[in-house]
Amino acid sequence: MDNLITEGKYKIRVLLADDHQLFREGLKRILNMEEDIEVVGECGDGTQVLEFCQLQPPEIVLMDINMPLLNGVDATAELRELHPDIKVIILSIHDDESYVFETLRKGATGYLLKDMEAESLINAIRTVAEGNAFIHPKVTGKLIQQLRRMEYLSETGAIAEDNRIREAGVKFVPSEDNPLTRREAEVLRLMAEGRSNKMIGEHLFISEKTVKNHVSSILQKMDVDDRTQAVINAIKFGWVTL
Repeated sequence: MDNLITEGKYKIRVLLADDHQLFREGLKRILNMEEDIEVVGECGDGTQVLEFCQLQPPEIVLMDINMPLLNGVDATAELRELHPDIKVIILSIHDDESYVFETLRKGATGYLLKDMEAESLINAIRTVAEGNAFIHPKVTGKLIQQLRRMEYLSETGAIAEDNRIREAGVKFVPSEDNPLTRREAEVLRLMAEGRSNKMIGEHLFISEKTVKNHVSSILQKMDVDDRTQAVINAIKFGWVTL
């Protein structure tokens, strides 16, 4: 492992990517005050990120979503393809759930708002370094609201009445690293559409108890505590697409 070790302490190597130098300097001062975090470089656009990671791969890239030449979303997609071990945390002023879905689909592991407190930022970096996803609480709330809205549309028949809309909805994407069975994958897809256990059971012609068992297995295999986090991770991993 290339991460720095100082006096026996593990150092998380972080690359800062933002086109505003003053913002980068502020982040660098905050992060370098932590004993277990080391800022190894700074970049002003997405192309610089790719060049830097080719020569000196960090563990985490803290990346602004809006940058010149190559924005954070596209840079994330290219970076994850070239260096799948490097984790990306997106920094943004946008709290719209559509931005979150897009960045997760491109391979980001975290999504933070720029107005978050320093303590929360540091916690997010440590969480992602441990292999977990981190979504800003304000954004997570909007994702939950969107899922509930989709569930409401399903319950009222607004989605089911039009097969074309339903066919254009959430689809499951097969993946070699997907630990789910085919049935669990179908349940996950329907969960992502916002359907309740009862609705999933009716759709798949299985009992609600069986659906609950599948959901419990999905949460266990994905190492998450609730349905929302399962759906978020499934989008991040590219297992479902909206």
